[in-house]
Amino acid sequence: MKLSYHGHSIIQLENNDSKAIVDPFINGNELTDLSAGEVEVDYILLTHGHNDHVGDTVEIAKKNNATVVAPVELADYLDGKGVKAIGMNIGGSKTFEFGSIKFVHAFHSSSFTEDDGSIQYTGMPTGIIIEADGKKIYHAGDTGIFGDMKLIAELNGPFDVAFVPIGDHFTMGVEDAVYATDELIKPRIAVPVHYNTFPPIKQDGDAFKEKLSTACQVLKPGETVDFE
Repeated sequence: MKLSYHGHSIIQLENNDSKAIVDPFINGNELTDLSAGEVEVDYILLTHGHNDHVGDTVEIAKKNNATVVAPVELADYLDGKGVKAIGMNIGGSKTFEFGSIKFVHAFHSSSFTEDDGSIQYTGMPTGIIIEADGKKIYHAGDTGIFGDMKLIAELNGPFDVAFVPIGDHFTMGVEDAVYATDELIKPRIAVPVHYNTFPPIKQDGDAFKEKLSTACQVLKPGETVDFE
């Protein structure tokens, strides 16, 4: 299995000759190493409906005939755009070629803003747990800190890696993310995400690493998680 980070909240997983990407916000993301027109995936997993997470989903899905898996209201919205979508909800799990996924709580909001400024409701925000090749991966999505992170870890962990937002302003900042990681989620490896993409979420990934007791990998776009 290969698990890579691509800026903002994008991760990509390759396993069993199947590829999945999470929250493919590429165009407008100056930190990513990806080009939307060159991404090749079988599945697109979405944590919630904000534009900086849905990103280039429609283009990528149509180009690759990929299946989108998302909270049900967001899946219904994307189905209306001509995308093949599977709607799920918090607590639900499903197995695919690359592995299994489960949607869990995140404390945030979720909507999609159209070009004309109108706002579409896209259901509840989520985190996503992925199990693949004997590894457990937790993508926390966009979220503030909340106590049930501990319950999520107890029921579904221990996690080999957790992707944790640290950007502040819209999600947890560094201090909350450190507590959430060390005291609640307790993964073997933490990877900071959702920072430095825009001025309001400017943060230092190395400062997050230095404050953690948990092992941390501060990945540059295109780098892979080292599970060793």
